[in-house]
Amino acid sequence: MSKLFRWLVLFGWLAASSGAAPLAAASDSIVANRVFHSDALQRDWAYTVYLPPGYRADGPRYPVLYLLHGNHDDAYHWITQGHLQASADQLIARGEIAPVIIVMPQGGTDWYVDRKEKIETAFFTELLPHIEAHYAASAERRGRVIGGVSMGGFGALRYAMSRPERFCGALLLSPAVYAAEPPPQSAARRVGVFGARQFDPNVWHALNYPALWQRYLSQPYRLPVFIAAGDDDLVIQREASALYTQLREAGNPAELRIVDGGHHWDVWAALLPDALRHALACTKA
Repeated sequence: MSKLFRWLVLFGWLAASSGAAPLAAASDSIVANRVFHSDALQRDWAYTVYLPPGYRADGPRYPVLYLLHGNHDDAYHWITQGHLQASADQLIARGEIAPVIIVMPQGGTDWYVDRKEKIETAFFTELLPHIEAHYAASAERRGRVIGGVSMGGFGALRYAMSRPERFCGALLLSPAVYAAEPPPQSAARRVGVFGARQFDPNVWHALNYPALWQRYLSQPYRLPVFIAAGDDDLVIQREASALYTQLREAGNPAELRIVDGGHHWDVWAALLPDALRHALACTKA
């Protein structure tokens, strides 16, 4: 992280906490860093929020997209590396997506499960109610979409399949959803989530999406899922393709994109406009 970027982020936190103007680009949309206290995490929890052009707190409720970042990444990278604000602004201006609130929580290296700390509990019992109480955010299923990249793709798929009544769509960019076990180079083996001292495959399998498959298929809700990866990201693009095939064979709506590139933000930034168009289509229904 460059010194300039650290200063920009610090300025954003100070502005947010002091009531000063939040971080924003040249457009009418707003990007701000915010913090609230989480009892489940026993600490303050930070998130970045995108408010669309023309956002009004006293207007109609906006759909909300919750985006989960990757391992050792940062929520604000959706803005600085993924160019999310520019993509969302352009899609809204062209009428390709409805104005939407986008919430990007800080996930650390928790993999969005209740292991190192109760981040999954905090997401559903605290973050969602907080957003819906403090912004003109939809509290309905048809107004919520979940998404993530890499580790965040693991979390987003888990949240979508375990609680399909809470979301109407999902987007997964290079999701780390290894149906068997993570490869040797995967951070999942080293972060102390799937086993306290060393990686425990039993913990991995208990928390990964195949364990949720039958229960998900037994529910009345089916989420359209947008899945994408780079073709040089060999293991993940294979897993992404397998997940897509499973979903389609089960009659679940899904889209798959395999594009040129690896496991990095150049790929994810290029994929975001298509991902946003497809994942947010359910909010127009």
